[in-house]
Amino acid sequence: MAEQDFILLNLKQSFREIFQNTCSTNSYFAPGRVNLIGEHTDYNGGAVFPCAITLGTYAIIARNQMGYMRLYSANFPEAGIREIALTNVEFAQQDQWANYVKSIMWVLQQEGVSFEEGYDIYYYGTLPNQSGLSSSASIEVLSCMMFLSEQQLTISNEKIALLAQKAENEFMHVQCGIMDQFAISMGKKDHGIYLKTQTMEYKYAPIILGDYQLMIVQSNKKRTLGDSAYNQRRLECEEARLLLSKNKAIESLCELTVEDFYELQDLIQDPVLRRRAFHVITENQRTIEAYEALQKGDLLKFGRLMNESHESLRDHYEVTGKELDTLVETAWKQTGVIGARMTGAGFGGCTIHLVQKDCVSSFVHEIETVYEKECHLKADFYQVSIGDGPQKIIS
Repeated sequence: MAEQDFILLNLKQSFREIFQNTCSTNSYFAPGRVNLIGEHTDYNGGAVFPCAITLGTYAIIARNQMGYMRLYSANFPEAGIREIALTNVEFAQQDQWANYVKSIMWVLQQEGVSFEEGYDIYYYGTLPNQSGLSSSASIEVLSCMMFLSEQQLTISNEKIALLAQKAENEFMHVQCGIMDQFAISMGKKDHGIYLKTQTMEYKYAPIILGDYQLMIVQSNKKRTLGDSAYNQRRLECEEARLLLSKNKAIESLCELTVEDFYELQDLIQDPVLRRRAFHVITENQRTIEAYEALQKGDLLKFGRLMNESHESLRDHYEVTGKELDTLVETAWKQTGVIGARMTGAGFGGCTIHLVQKDCVSSFVHEIETVYEKECHLKADFYQVSIGDGPQKIIS
């Protein structure tokens, strides 16, 4: 039995036990995402290069006769069943994770979709919590596609991404960019997505891993600095942009090439601001080069660009920290590792690695040993593949 079939069999059984609902069910899945390169470029008008991964969120859904939604998450069993009205959908702190589902109901109602029948929905996610792999966006995209499918409505996956982002921005009041929802909605097996965040232009690039395995390592470091440092970096980037725009009219840092920056850098006297701008502009260039390398099947160059990305995030953008640096720098010393970097906002979360398949066991053992010794934390390891976007699963 395939792994997904085994998961679904167990989820359907759990669905019956939780809801005591004997109506016929449908099954859905939406992936998580990992950003391969292009970090902290999105809010600076630059390019990102994410892919959908085979970890993600499952949902089992069936109609009920109750006139309201009943939602349950196997990841948050202590929250129990959350009962949600079909109209006048509002954010409620006590509904915890279920607010993400409510946000999609709300945004679909804004689009003229009506909910006239209640559903029982059982959610289960295989994404590690607080990993930076976009579990919230996965739930949003999954719920949007699922509700539309159940009502036999069809919209493009690009539109689903935009609706999910709107739900996050306006209902959840989280001012995220488009990357997470877009990467999940538009995922394509064995391909990365080169996305220009300023224009929403995108292109796929094949990622043929061959003898290599994509590994995600969860640091399990709590992000005590995450939000405040993220906001500070955004302010620093804007300050740098304003200084550089005195000689060249730009709306975002990533409108500048690396050559432009070298010509204009003296406009920035503060060395911290100069480092921030340098990272953003060179990272945008690395993302362009990464896309071009994969178009040529040059996985070794792609790995080198990953390494350079982490070095810049560590030295110029200063968002890594001891834990992420230990994971990456230990990986660089291992046989069979051709690329390693932090991914996400930083100060915790995950690292990603390209590891020769024959070396995975030794890679895990060495990283696990060094990380626990140096950081007094236990890392979690995930072997992932690059998968498709959201789908209704036909048994």
